[in-house]
Amino acid sequence: MLSVNFQSRIPVYQQLYDDVVRLVSIGAFKSHTKLPPVRVLASELGINPNTVSKAYKMLEADGYIYSTVGRGSFISDRLGQNEAEKIRAEHTLNDAMQAAYKHGMAKEEMLLKVERLYEKGVME
Repeated sequence: MLSVNFQSRIPVYQQLYDDVVRLVSIGAFKSHTKLPPVRVLASELGINPNTVSKAYKMLEADGYIYSTVGRGSFISDRLGQNEAEKIRAEHTLNDAMQAAYKHGMAKEEMLLKVERLYEKGVME
């Protein structure tokens, strides 16, 4: 179910993170679903176990998964579908803002755009 695109410019650990978030958001991963062990997933995907470990640590820090010594990593029940979607949207917004900044959009321009969207009722 989890996959990576080696041609993508997105780091592999971030792709794994995003894939788990997406699967939680759409309900494909239910609470307490066991994730593949780090070494097994790394072997299946042909990547370094440290890469999988980094993704799992990020997921745990954000509350998507929890780990139990000797048992593995599991999807958390602390996040509902709405919360998972909110975190995913936050990551998308962050990426869009970074792209806008790289292409010369000033902070004031970004803030003005957000204010205009709110005024139009687009974000309500």
